[in-house]
Amino acid sequence: MATRVHYSLQNGLWLLSPSSSFNPRFNFIRNGLRFRPNLFTSSSNSAALCSCAPNPSLTTIKQQEKPFVLTTPLYYVNAPPHMGSAYTSIAADAIARFQRLLGKKVIFITGTDEHGEKIAAAATARGSSPSEHCDTISQAYKILWRELDVAYDKFIRTTDPKHETIVKEFYSTVLANGDIYRADYEGLYCVNCEEYKDEKELLDNNRCPVHLKPCASRKEDNYFFALSKYQKQLEELVLLNPDFVQPSYRLNEVQSWIRAGLKDFSISRASVDWGIPVPNDKKQTIYVWFDALLGYISALLEDKEQPNLQMAVSSGWPASLHLIGKDILRFHAIYWPAMLMAAGLSLPKTVFGHGFLTKDGMKMGKSLGNTIEPNELVQRFGVDAVRYFFLREVEFGSDGDYSEDRFISIVNAHLANTIGNLLSRTLGLLKKNCQSTLPVDSAIAAEGNAFKENVENLVEKARICYVNLLISSACEAVIEIGNAGNIYMDKHAPWSHFKQGGAASEAASKDLVIILEAMRIIAIALSPVAPSLCWRIYSQLGHSKDQFNAVNWSDTKWGGLKAGQVMAQPTPVFARIELKTQGRMKAKQQQWLTRLPKAKEGSLGLKLQLKPSCAAAHYLPIIEFDIFTVLCH
Repeated sequence: MATRVHYSLQNGLWLLSPSSSFNPRFNFIRNGLRFRPNLFTSSSNSAALCSCAPNPSLTTIKQQEKPFVLTTPLYYVNAPPHMGSAYTSIAADAIARFQRLLGKKVIFITGTDEHGEKIAAAATARGSSPSEHCDTISQAYKILWRELDVAYDKFIRTTDPKHETIVKEFYSTVLANGDIYRADYEGLYCVNCEEYKDEKELLDNNRCPVHLKPCASRKEDNYFFALSKYQKQLEELVLLNPDFVQPSYRLNEVQSWIRAGLKDFSISRASVDWGIPVPNDKKQTIYVWFDALLGYISALLEDKEQPNLQMAVSSGWPASLHLIGKDILRFHAIYWPAMLMAAGLSLPKTVFGHGFLTKDGMKMGKSLGNTIEPNELVQRFGVDAVRYFFLREVEFGSDGDYSEDRFISIVNAHLANTIGNLLSRTLGLLKKNCQSTLPVDSAIAAEGNAFKENVENLVEKARICYVNLLISSACEAVIEIGNAGNIYMDKHAPWSHFKQGGAASEAASKDLVIILEAMRIIAIALSPVAPSLCWRIYSQLGHSKDQFNAVNWSDTKWGGLKAGQVMAQPTPVFARIELKTQGRMKAKQQQWLTRLPKAKEGSLGLKLQLKPSCAAAHYLPIIEFDIFTVLCH
């Protein structure tokens, strides 16, 4: 149940448990709330406090110990992972890595949603049991996250026994508070959405607007959650805290849904066997969303802990950030906060709904044969290229498009040329002229140099962008450091100054140190996005893996390289991407040229030229050659 993500996050929400009454719905907002701005930018982990007293039965952990809890959706295991879910996870991983660089304790939660009618049908289609099917697909997610360098802290499966215990306790709590009742219901049901649909939102022939398949008419005796009771509270929630839902245009959607009037929704299914049994009625199972959303809380439990709701909540709840796809916004921004209110629990600070991915400008679909397989991308281009392209090229929050031409062009220009080439030629010059040893501290080398100030400004820009979840803009700022380094190198031309000796050679040595210091800073500042590449850069600068793992954002301060440090032997940190067909094309072109008779340049004013049409900073998958005329003699 995933999708994709942009926004400016400046204010967050932290609603503590409502007052002494265990059923808080009538006084949740009326008692008044105070919000502290800039939750993500503050150096403190404290948050806005509700003016009412916390519920003693379900308390949160002490504010000063509050970790940064980040979640992806729990991905639905009806099919193997795709690039959409991979995008959400690498974005979440980049945010988690940045928060760790800030020195925060991070709990990064992901997992799989494994119950429901659609899962049972998928298992039957594969000729396996639901349990076997879930084991296989869940493991596929874990393998893919490892290949994509997604360093999660908690992986929860909704078939875990501890999760079932939490769901049953939560259900019983809400039932005891009077917010669950039994009733008959008849409506149009979309199996793919696992949701009853309102007729006015359907397309012709009662087709689901998301899956474009007809919804089936169903009549069931189910248990319902009294969502309509929380109409006023939810209206005031999004009014008082506009950053509860981000980006702002997603908030507008949520406000529109709430204004249209909230209806109670069914939270059990009589016709679905593959699910958690309803505690007070074994003939029914709990609705998949009422089940799966609680994975964000059950995941906080340690494996060996006795599972109970109080223990889970005290282990880190509420979440700092839910990253989700825009297609599941209603469940996270309306259903979920109302459920938490009904149980007397704190609300997450922010729900961020990102956009979809398209391919070559078209919506992806297996029927169209244009899906992007993340495993294949990693195998062909490497994890750094995949992570960097999607985080740099897709504005976080908006829809984003994948095209192989654009992918290769961006990755080669930024990672191979701007960063890789700059590092290689600088280390090469240092090896040739300084025996790979830094002759001076980077702080001393940059004294009075405007380049240092430029780098410091770009680092601060990147930090602010990361804080506000503007990951694409953060990438731009870091790459701009590399661009500035290339311009500096070309302008100062240290290779020519080394030939002059004396003061000129000394100045050239300082120039190399300045560039390598910029590369050290790039290795830290870009590490949330491309951790493997940045480790390779850091190792080229003579550092160990332990040193790289120990860095924090404060290490981006200028002056990290010291005189006497020995750099590693220069080796490429990122090779240009060239497809096999391009390699064969180049070979054929060279073979063809060798067969030509020798031409006399200048004859009739003509000159034989073989010149790529693309500049060094860009890459086209097919190399074009200028038209030339050969006069043979």
